[in-house]
Amino acid sequence: MRELFEPLSAGKLELSNRLVMAPMTRSRAVEDGKVTDVTAEYYRQRATAGLIITEGTQPSVRGQGYIWTPGLHSDDQVEAWRPVTGAVHAAGGRIFAQLMHAGRVGHPVLYPDGGLPLGPSPIASGERLFTPDGLLDHPVPREMTLDDIAQATAEFAASARNAIDAGFDGVELHGANGYLIQQFLADGSNTRTDAYGGTPGNRTRFAVEVARAVSDAIGPDRVGFRVSPGGNANGVSESDTPELYSALVASLAPLGLAYLHIMEVGDRAMTRRIRAEWPGTLILNPHPTPDSFPATPEYGAAALRDGVADAVSFAEMWLANPDLPARIRAGGPYNDADPATFYGGDHRGYTDYPTLD
Repeated sequence: MRELFEPLSAGKLELSNRLVMAPMTRSRAVEDGKVTDVTAEYYRQRATAGLIITEGTQPSVRGQGYIWTPGLHSDDQVEAWRPVTGAVHAAGGRIFAQLMHAGRVGHPVLYPDGGLPLGPSPIASGERLFTPDGLLDHPVPREMTLDDIAQATAEFAASARNAIDAGFDGVELHGANGYLIQQFLADGSNTRTDAYGGTPGNRTRFAVEVARAVSDAIGPDRVGFRVSPGGNANGVSESDTPELYSALVASLAPLGLAYLHIMEVGDRAMTRRIRAEWPGTLILNPHPTPDSFPATPEYGAAALRDGVADAVSFAEMWLANPDLPARIRAGGPYNDADPATFYGGDHRGYTDYPTLD
């Protein structure tokens, strides 16, 4: 699997290998959205990745979708992230912050004013929020006005500037998994009749405006963009996936972004189509069939050999194996991830997975 260990240029970054750590929500921030010392250790342990992409990080108060998730919209949050990026860089790694506005995947209990979450249209996700006191149904979101859309775009740009101030090498915009950007993309969650709804071109408008604003703020070669074509996470649905993502790729390509990151959901034909249309670096979270979970190094190496990606990202493999490149070179063995410690808690199931040595 030597393909996984070849260097790669992505934007301004020179990656030492093609093994990317995928973003994974771990819900270990303190209540004001600040990461802690244990977060710095968690990412430092995994600095042998060609690139680390952090857990989803809210760009604003209203962008939060889960309890105990970190933010990048206050001075205190920026300060808290600096030991994380410093630890990763000291270990020779590279790290992007994933900026994730949850949109309708939120709840009034998360916000100081008790207000509704925002969405492109007043359509509930159908999902629920976990809290220590039980599960809460996501409410019908407040439909975003044009001023709301402009404000959310500005918040993404401001948060990207905060990320660079905190020492990150760049940011990834989360346009996947049913969060705000994909809510605008998908016609099942976006029934607007203005310039942000209707045709595929209109439904991509918010995504492209956010990408352009963030690129203007920190430089396009520091910006990645994640998509999950055809994915139905958090209640989203797309009736026109091929046309939709062709329109999105055509509009994003001229911006000169560092990379496009595809979370594959069992549709390798869709991945090949995007690969043919995207002119830049492509990172793939490889799942060529619906039952190929979790992704393995063998899947990743095959995707590189097949030419459908320039780099591959893994989630659970990195979560349970902080020294993943060394384990791949050795042919294993691999630690199994413990689902009981995925979200919340302390260092257990976070920084205590053993390394080969």
